Parts: sequence; structure tokens; C-alpha cells
Amino acid sequence: MGKIIAVANQKGGVGKTTTAVNLAAALHNRGRRTLLCDFDPQANATSGMGLLRDDNRRGIYECLIDGVPARDAIVYTDYCDVLPSSIALAGAELELVDRPRREYALRECLGSVAFEYDYIIIDCPPSIGLLTVNALVAADSVLIPLQCEYYALEGLSSLTETLRAVRKTLNPDLDIEGILLTMYDSRTNLSLQVAEEVKRHFPRQVFPTVIPRNVRLSEAPSHGMPVSAYDRASKGSKCYDKLAEYIIAHQ
Repeated sequence: MGKIIAVANQKGGVGKTTTAVNLAAALHNRGRRTLLCDFDPQANATSGMGLLRDDNRRGIYECLIDGVPARDAIVYTDYCDVLPSSIALAGAELELVDRPRREYALRECLGSVAFEYDYIIIDCPPSIGLLTVNALVAADSVLIPLQCEYYALEGLSSLTETLRAVRKTLNPDLDIEGILLTMYDSRTNLSLQVAEEVKRHFPRQVFPTVIPRNVRLSEAPSHGMPVSAYDRASKGSKCYDKLAEYIIAHQ
């Protein structure tokens, strides 16, 4: 059965979708069968993989609400397989509220295809609501992108409290895959200070690979492709490839 990794942080703008897209592509490039599940109503991971908006296309919303089998909604791209999202997913939380075992909806959806993949990467919304809880219940581990900025640790403490609650009541086997420092700039004291502070509080959970501020990483989504396809020689591409290598080696 494939390993399911939720990429989560309730704070927006930390490189969450960038990480989900580029990690999934890097794992695929390393020969791993990889599925990217876009679980954010903004659907940025979907467009980041070159899939244009299509109101007639089935996606994760139809799987959750209408019972469409996940296999029938998966789109096959050159970069990895994608279970796409759409703005319709924004209404899913309300539609799931009265459903029995509502926190397990995504786990049950992905369960039918989990054996076909080595890795399933879930891009979570930037909030701690029912959708994110579903992702954490479905996942084996959570990867936490953390922007190197002043309020980083404050947001991280809130997320770790949520993880403890999920472990206690819904998914006792949920691990922290690691904390990924993003938008890192070694020229600034702030990046260095945040990195040291995070490593001091979480000494065994910070990935050795950090993701730098990189123009090519920022440009790639507008071209509908991960950075490895847009500019494989770029620093951003090489860093996500190292992250994939590390995750594979430590599985």
C-alpha cells in the first residue's frame, strides 16, 4: 500500500501547494508511482499540473459527495497522476457535516486506489477545518512547510495541537514526516534565526533540505508545470529532488 503524505499548514503563503506539486513530480521522476490529490478548493495544485478549469470534469468533490470512484476521476499527466479539485469542493464541508464518519470520507475514497501507488501526496487547504481533518485522518504522515518568517513558530504550535487531537481521537498512527523550511534566504539574519529556532524546538523533525527563494519556482505554476519540467537545472528543482530522495530513503 502506498504511503499517504498530507502537506498541511493552516497558514497561507508558506509554499504548501508549491511543495505538494513539486514533491509529487520529483517522486514521479524518481520512478515512484505517485498520485497528487488536490484537496484545496482553490485548485492551485490542479492548475499547477497543467490541468485547466473544466466544470464537466469529475474530481475529488464528486468522489466525496457523489460516490464517484477515485479511479474514475484521476487524470494522467506527464508529471504524475492527479486527482483534481475545483471550487465546488468549498461546499463539501457543509455537505459532509451530517454524514456518519464524516472525518473518514477521504480515507475511504483513497483506499480504493492506495495499492496502485507508492506515494499519494495530499495538498490541504490553508485552514484547519473538516477538509484538513479528513486529509490528516487519511494520511500516514504530515509534511509541514514552514516559511522562514517571524510568525512561523506561532503557526506551527497551533498545527501541532491539531495533530495531537487527531492522533488522540481519529488517527493514532499519524506521524510527522518532517518540517520543511521554505522561502529560505541565507543572506538574511531572519531566515537563519528562524531556522535555528525551529531546529531547537524540533531537533529531529526538520528536513536537511531547505527550499530557497527561487524565481523559477515562482514562475513554473503560470506555465502549468512543476519546476522540474519548467527548468530542471534550477536550484528549486534540485532542492525538491533532494527532498524526494530523502523521503524515499527514510520510508
